[in-house]
Amino acid sequence: MSCAECCDHEKLNIIDKFPDKLAELAAYMDTLPVGSDRRRNRGLLIQCLHRAQGVFGYLPEEVQTFVADRLGLHLSEVYGVVSFYSFFTDKPQGKYQINICTGTACFVRGAGRVLDEFKRYLNLEEGETSKDGKFTLGALRCVGACSLAPVVMVNGKVYANATAKMVADIIQDCE
Repeated sequence: MSCAECCDHEKLNIIDKFPDKLAELAAYMDTLPVGSDRRRNRGLLIQCLHRAQGVFGYLPEEVQTFVADRLGLHLSEVYGVVSFYSFFTDKPQGKYQINICTGTACFVRGAGRVLDEFKRYLNLEEGETSKDGKFTLGALRCVGACSLAPVVMVNGKVYANATAKMVADIIQDCE
């Protein structure tokens, strides 16, 4: 017998692990005007996904399935929205979400070097989360703060005019 066969108890999905979070999401969705009109329900999808991600921290398949079932939508419709919008993620995120703006203004002013230094310092590639769950490294297309370029955001906190030399200090702020 393989470990995968005997250790299924360790592979509980996120909904089974956190019934209180599921109850919170269900209670929220109960307040919405969900009906039999799929088109109207589709209009509620993004706000439901925002709430679900806020509750669970990310949108694994079982959470997407729950949302799809409650709205009477196909899982593919939900996944299409999750995979299209960069705000949504179907992977667990680190305690500190570090995002470097790589829009034109930021890139021209050195965002590539800043991103490379974060990769080197954290030993992560873009989109990865550290094994200890502390950091997730990402890049954003534009944060709308071109006059502050290049911009680094950590859990919503903005670091303006970022340089590769600032990376260690930004990481230290997280500790």
